[in-house]
Amino acid sequence: VPKGKTIADLDIPSVANYCGMDVYTTFQLVPKLREELEKIDVTNSLLDTESNRSLENLLLKVEQPLEPVLAEMEYRGIRIDTAYLQELSRGLETDLAKFEQQAYNLAGETFNLGSPKQLSQILFDKLKLSTKHSRKIQTGYSTDAATLEKLREVDTTGIVDAIVEYRTLSKLKSTYVDALPELVREDTKRVHTSFNQTATSTGRLSSSNPNLQNIPIRTAFSRQIRKAFIPESGYLMVAADYSQIELRILAHLSQEPVLVAAYQNNEDIHKVTAKLIFEKEDVTSDERRLAKTINFGVIYGMGSQRFSRSTGVEKTDANEFIKRFNNRYPKIFEYLEFVKKQAVTQGYVETIFGRRRYFDFTSNSLRDLKGSNPVDINLSKYKNLGPYDAGLLRAAANAPIQGSSADIIKVAMVKLHDILQNYKARLLLQVHDELVFEVPPEEWEELQSVIKSTMENAVSLSVPLLVEARAGENWMETK
Repeated sequence: VPKGKTIADLDIPSVANYCGMDVYTTFQLVPKLREELEKIDVTNSLLDTESNRSLENLLLKVEQPLEPVLAEMEYRGIRIDTAYLQELSRGLETDLAKFEQQAYNLAGETFNLGSPKQLSQILFDKLKLSTKHSRKIQTGYSTDAATLEKLREVDTTGIVDAIVEYRTLSKLKSTYVDALPELVREDTKRVHTSFNQTATSTGRLSSSNPNLQNIPIRTAFSRQIRKAFIPESGYLMVAADYSQIELRILAHLSQEPVLVAAYQNNEDIHKVTAKLIFEKEDVTSDERRLAKTINFGVIYGMGSQRFSRSTGVEKTDANEFIKRFNNRYPKIFEYLEFVKKQAVTQGYVETIFGRRRYFDFTSNSLRDLKGSNPVDINLSKYKNLGPYDAGLLRAAANAPIQGSSADIIKVAMVKLHDILQNYKARLLLQVHDELVFEVPPEEWEELQSVIKSTMENAVSLSVPLLVEARAGENWMETK
């Protein structure tokens, strides 16, 4: 393609030839790549058969059947209520002006809230806020999101609150509220994302142009954006999501008896954990909240410092809570440590379907352990690995959990796609552990149980999978 032009500027025969050769040359790689997959034996994959225990099963039974499902979802797209977004945008302009004026009043002057340099001058030079929560950069002191969150805790003027609210709403307005209507295709009146099947290291799908897996939901206002996602006229919007799927996978993989029993008996796992770490039967809602943070945090290798920062508890208490968690759930601790050792000694870890994530450590101390028996090594000896290798070890512990979750929902998507051929309902989006559909009202009662059952039985684990399916007039109402 000549400089300054895109493929859309070329003549049709040239584009056709390019696309044809692109497909043809890729096809030539198939036998070679299949041969490589057939050579890779996986460990206890749920896809194994007597005749085939290779990684090829993942391709043939999960990834290839998923291709037409994703193609149809991309082609179908999803409706956007552009009139609602325009109304939301006008409301945001009013809110932004309010927070902007608040910041000006508290600063005693006008300034550009979007300028890090001017913001630094106002906060640290004029208002004399402490710089210990920031770091020195070329334009002064950093005013990034993490810095402002720390400053909120010590700022008595209220200006940091106004700035954070302004930034948050400004980001929502520019990234979603104003951008989405521009992406609606004139011919379909829908937004069409692209699902990337091979873009992540864990096997998760990603979404781009636009990214519809990143529509915010954390705050009351950000949830309003999901109200703009609507079904076809005369249809319902339906969302079905797995409940605590990664914790359930952790229970299955670790075979921690307390965790397995809690899920088998349909207990409140966060309350179970709270009882164990606080060593009492009656726990408060705050204690349950802390236990919930630990439960989900352990999947991502959360340490005491991060736990302390996210919950507000003292670091010594955070240390003690995590220590108690590991003591009360010893099989979880043992499993996560063993997976890290596998990443070091064999250079990869696997999901329950045999999907591999490979790791290449930089420190010689870990590189020297390649080929060792994971049972024979003690990773606690290697304290000063540096942030890169420490991050890889956390990623290694998480990869079988997150990757297995991704594999399971892919299997569910393929099964549901086949089932929905007999219905008018359509699959629209996948957002990691959630599937979004548009369903005619007359099909909803039947499909609610069909969707729930299909997703819950996509794979057989030692703990049950639980799915909630809800309907509404838009995506927001399904929560």
